[in-house]
Amino acid sequence: MTGLRWGILATGGIAHAFTRDLRTAGRTVAAVGSRRPEAAQAFADEYGIPRAHSSYEALVGDPDVDIVYVATPHSRHFEDAALALQAGKHVLIEKPVTLDADEAQALQDIAADAGLLAMEAMWTRYLPHMVRIREIVAAGTLGEVRTVFADHTQRISADPQHRLNALALGGGALLDLGVYPMSFIWDVLGAPTGIRALGRLADTGADSEVAASMVHAGGAVSSFVTSSRGAGPNTASIVGADARIDIDRVWYTPTAFRVVTPDGDVLEEYRSEVDGRGMQYQALYAEKLLAEGRTDSDLLPFAESVAIMAALDEIRAQVGVVYPDKD
Repeated sequence: MTGLRWGILATGGIAHAFTRDLRTAGRTVAAVGSRRPEAAQAFADEYGIPRAHSSYEALVGDPDVDIVYVATPHSRHFEDAALALQAGKHVLIEKPVTLDADEAQALQDIAADAGLLAMEAMWTRYLPHMVRIREIVAAGTLGEVRTVFADHTQRISADPQHRLNALALGGGALLDLGVYPMSFIWDVLGAPTGIRALGRLADTGADSEVAASMVHAGGAVSSFVTSSRGAGPNTASIVGADARIDIDRVWYTPTAFRVVTPDGDVLEEYRSEVDGRGMQYQALYAEKLLAEGRTDSDLLPFAESVAIMAALDEIRAQVGVVYPDKD
């Protein structure tokens, strides 16, 4: 076990997945909180967590919690992360980090003023195969990177009551799924200098499909497609002048990739060997940062999370998605 004590805020599916991986990695989970006392207790019983709190306020006020994992729907991320930060707790916030860039900027300001870590739980960036991909790109193996493309497409639900179709909950494929390829493209090519997006809206007004094309500094181009109504290949590629990287499905989880020359020769093949789902790597990184006295991630600085939200805001505007009381 480690000296950093985790608190789990909310008890939905992503909280279960994260906590299982924390346990796999031997991390300390000190408490869980839910607005439903029975849910908190059941979660605590399942994972052997010492304390179950019947409110988020009680969780963030627990003196035995050092860092809070915010696992509520992203429409609540600002409210719940701010609550934890104001209680003096570091935060790891599920992706997307907030509903829009204004909320993300406000969280960055709160964390900076308090001297606390605020980090987006974009767990893909911390996976071993992504670490190796960054090394290959940095070494110049691909030559000049010309384009990056990826898809995140799933068949989830057409039910108007499902959170992915509910505008009041920040519903839509873009924020829930499209944030993955956007963050990946940003990681490889940096910020886009131009964005063009098209999409299809569900009857509720939430986006069910979005396609975006972007141009980046130096002229590289990128594209991604996201959908909540149909499952695609969920693969990704980085194409350089001298070689490319093809990432197998499901590219944003532990998987395999190949480095391939234009003639088809395979220069390197990588296969992930990861215990659990792989969500522990972001937690390990957060703990490393704090052990070193740092309060921002160099793999995904919070300012970059803010900028990514601003780009998603632009795509939403082009597609025509309007959140209540936001636009």
